[in-house]
Amino acid sequence: MVRRSRSRTQSSTPLRSTPSAGDRPPAAAGSPSPILELLVVFVLVFVVQGPTALAGVMGMLFVLAPPLSTNPWTIVTSVYAHSGLGHLLSNSLALIVFGWPVARATTRLRFHVFFAIAGAIAGVAQLVLTGTLAALPIVPVAPTAGVLGASGAVFALLGYLVASNRLSSGLASLVDVPGWLSALVFVGLALGLTLATASPGVAVLAHFAGFLVGALAGRTRVLAVGS
Repeated sequence: MVRRSRSRTQSSTPLRSTPSAGDRPPAAAGSPSPILELLVVFVLVFVVQGPTALAGVMGMLFVLAPPLSTNPWTIVTSVYAHSGLGHLLSNSLALIVFGWPVARATTRLRFHVFFAIAGAIAGVAQLVLTGTLAALPIVPVAPTAGVLGASGAVFALLGYLVASNRLSSGLASLVDVPGWLSALVFVGLALGLTLATASPGVAVLAHFAGFLVGALAGRTRVLAVGS
Protein backbone atom coordinates (compact mmCIF):
# COMPACT_ATOMS: atom_id res chain seq x y z
CA MET A 1 0.00 0.00 0.00
CA VAL A 2 1.29 3.42 -0.88
CA ARG A 3 0.32 6.80 0.38
CA ARG A 4 0.28 10.19 -1.24
CA SER A 5 1.50 13.05 0.77
CA ARG A 6 -1.39 15.08 1.60
CA SER A 7 -37.67 -28.91 -3.83
CA ARG A 8 -38.82 -30.92 -1.15
CA THR A 9 -38.42 -34.82 -1.39
CA GLN A 10 -39.39 -37.77 0.83
CA SER A 11 -37.24 -40.78 1.63
CA SER A 12 -37.33 -43.71 3.98
CA THR A 13 -33.77 -42.96 5.07
CA PRO A 14 -32.62 -39.89 6.93
CA LEU A 15 -31.52 -37.03 4.75
CA ARG A 16 -27.92 -35.88 5.10
CA SER A 17 -26.88 -32.41 4.18
CA THR A 18 -23.62 -31.99 2.35
CA PRO A 19 -21.74 -28.72 2.22
CA SER A 20 -21.99 -26.84 -1.03
CA ALA A 21 -18.96 -25.70 -2.96
CA GLY A 22 -19.22 -22.27 -1.37
CA ASP A 23 -19.02 -23.79 2.13
CA ARG A 24 -15.87 -25.80 1.47
CA PRO A 25 -12.28 -24.72 0.97
CA PRO A 26 -11.39 -24.16 -2.71
CA ALA A 27 -9.05 -27.15 -2.77
CA ALA A 28 -11.84 -29.46 -1.58
CA ALA A 29 -14.60 -27.91 -3.63
CA GLY A 30 -12.65 -27.92 -6.87
CA SER A 31 -13.53 -24.27 -7.44
CA PRO A 32 -11.19 -21.53 -8.65
CA SER A 33 -8.77 -20.19 -6.10
CA PRO A 34 -9.62 -16.77 -4.65
CA ILE A 35 -5.96 -15.90 -5.13
CA LEU A 36 -6.30 -16.22 -8.90
CA GLU A 37 -9.53 -14.26 -8.79
CA LEU A 38 -7.86 -11.46 -6.86
CA LEU A 39 -4.96 -11.34 -9.29
CA VAL A 40 -7.42 -10.95 -12.16
CA VAL A 41 -9.18 -8.14 -10.28
CA PHE A 42 -5.85 -6.42 -9.63
CA VAL A 43 -4.99 -6.46 -13.33
CA LEU A 44 -8.45 -5.32 -14.46
CA VAL A 45 -8.46 -2.43 -11.99
CA PHE A 46 -4.94 -1.46 -13.01
CA VAL A 47 -6.01 -1.36 -16.67
CA VAL A 48 -9.04 0.79 -15.81
CA GLN A 49 -6.85 3.18 -13.83
CA GLY A 50 -5.14 4.31 -17.03
CA PRO A 51 -8.09 5.87 -18.85
CA THR A 52 -9.64 7.13 -15.62
CA ALA A 53 -6.39 8.93 -14.83
CA LEU A 54 -6.47 10.58 -18.25
CA ALA A 55 -10.06 11.61 -17.58
CA GLY A 56 -9.04 13.05 -14.24
CA VAL A 57 -11.28 10.80 -12.15
CA MET A 58 -8.85 8.09 -11.03
CA GLY A 59 -8.42 9.64 -7.61
CA MET A 60 -12.15 9.96 -7.11
CA LEU A 61 -12.64 6.28 -8.00
CA PHE A 62 -9.64 4.53 -6.48
CA VAL A 63 -7.73 6.71 -3.99
CA LEU A 64 -8.82 6.68 -0.38
CA ALA A 65 -8.51 10.23 0.90
CA PRO A 66 -9.94 12.35 3.68
CA PRO A 67 -12.63 13.17 4.38
CA LEU A 68 -13.89 9.60 4.06
CA SER A 69 -17.46 10.76 3.44
CA THR A 70 -16.54 12.44 0.15
CA ASN A 71 -15.89 9.25 -1.87
CA PRO A 72 -16.86 6.44 0.55
CA TRP A 73 -16.59 3.72 -2.13
CA THR A 74 -12.83 4.22 -2.19
CA ILE A 75 -12.66 2.58 1.24
CA VAL A 76 -13.03 -0.66 -0.74
CA THR A 77 -11.90 0.18 -4.28
CA SER A 78 -8.56 1.54 -3.09
CA VAL A 79 -7.66 -1.93 -1.79
CA TYR A 80 -7.53 -3.29 -5.34
CA ALA A 81 -5.79 -0.35 -7.03
CA HIS A 82 -2.04 0.23 -7.35
CA SER A 83 0.19 3.20 -8.02
CA GLY A 84 2.33 1.51 -10.67
CA LEU A 85 3.44 -1.74 -12.25
CA GLY A 86 6.09 -2.39 -9.60
CA HIS A 87 3.56 -1.84 -6.84
CA LEU A 88 1.15 -4.24 -8.55
CA LEU A 89 3.78 -6.95 -9.04
CA SER A 90 5.15 -6.77 -5.49
CA ASN A 91 1.70 -7.01 -3.93
CA SER A 92 0.71 -9.82 -6.31
CA LEU A 93 3.77 -11.84 -5.34
CA ALA A 94 3.17 -11.27 -1.63
CA LEU A 95 -0.48 -12.26 -2.09
CA ILE A 96 0.54 -15.56 -3.65
CA VAL A 97 3.09 -16.34 -0.93
CA PHE A 98 1.04 -15.37 2.12
CA GLY A 99 -2.50 -15.77 0.79
CA TRP A 100 -2.34 -19.23 -0.74
CA PRO A 101 -2.06 -21.18 2.58
CA VAL A 102 -4.89 -19.13 4.06
CA ALA A 103 -7.10 -19.58 0.98
CA ARG A 104 -6.66 -23.36 1.07
CA ALA A 105 -8.03 -23.49 4.62
CA THR A 106 -11.14 -21.40 4.14
CA THR A 107 -13.94 -20.69 1.67
CA ARG A 108 -13.79 -18.31 -1.27
CA LEU A 109 -16.47 -16.08 0.25
CA ARG A 110 -14.76 -15.81 3.62
CA PHE A 111 -11.42 -15.14 2.02
CA HIS A 112 -12.71 -12.35 -0.21
CA VAL A 113 -14.70 -10.72 2.61
CA PHE A 114 -11.70 -10.88 4.95
CA PHE A 115 -9.38 -9.44 2.32
CA ALA A 116 -11.68 -6.51 1.57
CA ILE A 117 -12.45 -5.70 5.21
CA ALA A 118 -8.85 -6.01 6.38
CA GLY A 119 -7.61 -3.86 3.53
CA ALA A 120 -10.27 -1.24 4.19
CA ILE A 121 -9.43 -1.11 7.90
CA ALA A 122 -5.73 -0.76 7.10
CA GLY A 123 -6.32 2.10 4.69
CA VAL A 124 -8.62 3.96 7.05
CA ALA A 125 -6.14 3.45 9.88
CA GLN A 126 -3.41 5.07 7.80
CA LEU A 127 -5.50 8.20 7.28
CA VAL A 128 -6.88 8.42 10.81
CA LEU A 129 -3.61 7.72 12.62
CA THR A 130 -1.47 10.07 10.55
CA GLY A 131 -4.12 12.76 10.84
CA THR A 132 -4.22 12.33 14.61
CA LEU A 133 -0.44 12.25 15.02
CA ALA A 134 0.00 15.26 12.77
CA ALA A 135 -2.18 17.27 15.17
CA LEU A 136 0.33 16.68 17.96
CA PRO A 137 3.07 19.32 17.93
CA ILE A 138 5.77 16.95 19.20
CA VAL A 139 5.26 14.29 16.50
CA PRO A 140 6.89 15.02 13.11
CA VAL A 141 4.24 13.24 11.02
CA ALA A 142 2.42 14.69 8.04
CA PRO A 143 -1.19 13.69 7.43
CA THR A 144 -1.70 11.25 4.57
CA ALA A 145 -3.45 12.87 1.63
CA GLY A 146 -4.40 9.61 -0.10
CA VAL A 147 -3.70 5.90 -0.02
CA LEU A 148 -4.20 2.94 -2.36
CA GLY A 149 -2.92 -0.60 -2.65
CA ALA A 150 -3.48 -4.16 -1.37
CA SER A 151 -0.50 -4.36 0.97
CA GLY A 152 -2.56 -3.64 4.08
CA ALA A 153 -4.74 -6.65 3.24
CA VAL A 154 -1.67 -8.71 2.37
CA PHE A 155 -0.15 -7.88 5.75
CA ALA A 156 -3.42 -9.04 7.31
CA LEU A 157 -3.00 -12.39 5.54
CA LEU A 158 0.53 -12.61 6.89
CA GLY A 159 -0.70 -11.82 10.40
CA TYR A 160 -3.43 -14.45 10.09
CA LEU A 161 -0.92 -17.01 8.86
CA VAL A 162 1.48 -16.31 11.74
CA ALA A 163 -1.20 -16.42 14.44
CA SER A 164 -3.20 -19.42 13.21
CA ASN A 165 -0.56 -21.89 11.99
CA ARG A 166 -0.05 -25.24 13.72
CA LEU A 167 3.29 -24.26 15.22
CA SER A 168 1.83 -21.24 17.00
CA SER A 169 -1.15 -23.27 18.20
CA GLY A 170 1.12 -26.07 19.40
CA LEU A 171 3.36 -23.74 21.36
CA ALA A 172 0.34 -22.06 22.91
CA SER A 173 -0.98 -25.44 24.09
CA LEU A 174 2.39 -26.44 25.60
CA VAL A 175 3.29 -23.16 27.26
CA ASP A 176 0.89 -21.14 29.39
CA VAL A 177 1.43 -17.70 27.88
CA PRO A 178 -0.51 -14.78 29.38
CA GLY A 179 -2.80 -12.97 26.98
CA TRP A 180 -1.00 -9.67 27.48
CA LEU A 181 2.30 -11.29 26.53
CA SER A 182 0.85 -12.79 23.36
CA ALA A 183 -0.53 -9.40 22.43
CA LEU A 184 2.84 -7.80 23.08
CA VAL A 185 4.58 -10.36 20.87
CA PHE A 186 2.22 -9.72 17.97
CA VAL A 187 2.55 -5.96 18.35
CA GLY A 188 6.33 -6.39 18.30
CA LEU A 189 6.13 -8.51 15.17
CA ALA A 190 3.86 -5.97 13.51
CA LEU A 191 6.24 -3.17 14.43
CA GLY A 192 9.29 -5.05 13.18
CA LEU A 193 7.71 -5.98 9.87
CA THR A 194 6.43 -2.45 9.44
CA LEU A 195 9.85 -0.93 9.97
CA ALA A 196 11.40 -3.52 7.64
CA THR A 197 9.12 -2.39 4.81
CA ALA A 198 9.31 1.32 5.55
CA SER A 199 10.37 3.58 2.72
CA PRO A 200 9.30 6.96 1.35
CA GLY A 201 5.73 6.89 0.08
CA VAL A 202 4.84 3.63 1.84
CA ALA A 203 1.81 3.62 4.14
CA VAL A 204 3.58 1.97 7.06
CA LEU A 205 0.72 2.44 9.51
CA ALA A 206 -1.57 0.58 7.10
CA HIS A 207 0.91 -2.32 7.16
CA PHE A 208 0.99 -2.20 10.95
CA ALA A 209 -2.79 -2.11 11.29
CA GLY A 210 -3.27 -4.82 8.66
CA PHE A 211 -0.91 -7.23 10.43
CA LEU A 212 -2.64 -6.68 13.78
CA VAL A 213 -6.08 -7.22 12.23
CA GLY A 214 -4.84 -10.45 10.67
CA ALA A 215 -3.18 -11.65 13.88
CA LEU A 216 -6.35 -11.04 15.87
CA ALA A 217 -8.40 -12.86 13.25
CA GLY A 218 -5.88 -15.69 13.23
CA ARG A 219 -5.99 -16.12 17.01
CA THR A 220 -9.78 -16.39 16.86
CA ARG A 221 -9.63 -18.43 13.63
CA VAL A 222 -12.42 -16.49 12.00
CA LEU A 223 -11.66 -18.03 8.60
CA ALA A 224 -11.79 -21.64 9.82
CA VAL A 225 -14.52 -23.61 8.07
CA GLY A 226 -17.26 -24.46 10.56
CA SER A 227 -16.54 -21.53 12.85
